[in-house]
Amino acid sequence: MYNQIVPEEADPEAALLERYAQGDTTAARALTAALTPRVYGHAFRVLGDGAEAEDVTQEALLRLWKIAPEWRTGEAKVTTWIYRVTANLCTDRLRRRRGPGLDEIEEPADPSMSVEQRLQEITRRDALQAALDTLPDRQRQAVVLRHIEGLANPEIAAILDTGVEAVESLTARGKRALAKVLHGQREALGYEDDQ
Repeated sequence: MYNQIVPEEADPEAALLERYAQGDTTAARALTAALTPRVYGHAFRVLGDGAEAEDVTQEALLRLWKIAPEWRTGEAKVTTWIYRVTANLCTDRLRRRRGPGLDEIEEPADPSMSVEQRLQEITRRDALQAALDTLPDRQRQAVVLRHIEGLANPEIAAILDTGVEAVESLTARGKRALAKVLHGQREALGYEDDQ
């Protein structure tokens, strides 16, 4: 799956990675700024724990820096590679911690929201995270990558090392399972029942 040729203009992160490999620290900072929020966001949504997500983010970026000198532009997108590493690191952590979940670290409050809106947003986020936590690992990964990270099915297939059809099946089953878990909570979560 990684053997398909990716045009350089379709992978600006690869150009930054090459510049980093040649000693350009500005490129390293730019690449870190571009990738960190995406990697952290994915890890947090899969693991449900901020501290673990930070650890996974650091480990994924360290692995990227280590392989930078051997990176072959055009074989795979940097974002696909880093998402796959992140997915694997998350899977390893999930396997190790099978048991009760860890306390969630709250995100900073949005000052433009009222207290009621912030509480509603926290309730919604917690309900989604609790629902995601009920999914099998690969379904959770697929749903997060597709519907939260917004990646296309072929890229998710490369990340999860599976076929596009399997990704479609995983996301469809995951969405059905989430709908079942969240069924009946619309009013409690502040959603109108007119949809």
